[in-house]
Amino acid sequence: MVAKQAGFFDIDDRLKRLSDLGDQLEAYAAAVDFEIFRADLEKTLAYSDGAKGGRPPYDAVPMFKILIIQAQNNLSDARAEFLISDRLSFMRFLGFGLHDRVPDAKTIWAFRERLTQARAIEGLFTRFDGALKEAGYIAMSGQLVDSSLIAAPKQRNTKEEKAAIKEGKTAEEIWSDSPAKARQKDVDARWTIQFAKARKREDGPAPPDIAIPSFGYKAHTGIDKRYRFIRRWDVTSAAAHDGRMLRRGLLDKSNTGSGVWADSAYRSKTNETFIDKQGFTSHVHHRKPKGRPMPEHIRRGNKARSKHRAPIEHVYAVQKNVFGLTVRTIGIARAKTKIGLANIAYNMRRLVQVQRRSFA
Repeated sequence: MVAKQAGFFDIDDRLKRLSDLGDQLEAYAAAVDFEIFRADLEKTLAYSDGAKGGRPPYDAVPMFKILIIQAQNNLSDARAEFLISDRLSFMRFLGFGLHDRVPDAKTIWAFRERLTQARAIEGLFTRFDGALKEAGYIAMSGQLVDSSLIAAPKQRNTKEEKAAIKEGKTAEEIWSDSPAKARQKDVDARWTIQFAKARKREDGPAPPDIAIPSFGYKAHTGIDKRYRFIRRWDVTSAAAHDGRMLRRGLLDKSNTGSGVWADSAYRSKTNETFIDKQGFTSHVHHRKPKGRPMPEHIRRGNKARSKHRAPIEHVYAVQKNVFGLTVRTIGIARAKTKIGLANIAYNMRRLVQVQRRSFA
């Protein structure tokens, strides 16, 4: 078989074909002006002016785009390096040509690590949220609050090591005789218990709830009810109590709607007073009375609230099932970077959806 000679416009024809098939990254590039992040990125990175020589750093904006690609595809640094070199859609999104150098895995890691050490992800999230508001997507009609466990590598420690972790000692202090081991120990993540409904049998009494131990971190999220963008977020260990986070910045005071929807984990006298003082109306689920059946009027009220609260579950469904969100790093600082990037990527994905619906 005679090989076909490469044509001058073959790459352009292939890219056009990718566009016709629905390139998600092309939609991101059309919806988001990534240049809004440049000032924050360059200020955080504080690259030298090159007077001392050496290889110039990669442009900060394409590097940030790589982190977005990783967030929405659950890619390791090595896998990201390979796919950027392999996929035309990735190269087009990043502005790379076939002749350009592609950042290697170590360069990607170092870039993300500098953002982590500078705690820059919160600022980048706020910058994009400001762009959403300027575009007319103002938080209104109330807000939905919830949390979800994000799995992290499990730690196997002795009783003495667990006690030292609870005392607040660092990994370097606990494993001072083994620095390599200390680098692999996460003293910020925690175990917690999740309760799930057991499958009900046709013949027999209702089975008790199943207790499932989980290890990792907890992503706390607040979205606006109308556009369903993430507006507030935080990250804690998995053992943190959900209700306390409402008073630690999870409530969006700039939301022009009055309603606050959340599950029963956020129901407390302190939270109800706090919500009222902030000028909002509580639609938090009521808890079942201990040792008594749920009153019918409260059950109906909770059911009605659930219809409004349900959209926040879609956020975690996208992040876990589509993005494949997990934490494979050590420490809460890196976990915040990982989850924060997933939140930015989710808002970009959501922006594409909202714009498509408005133009439909």
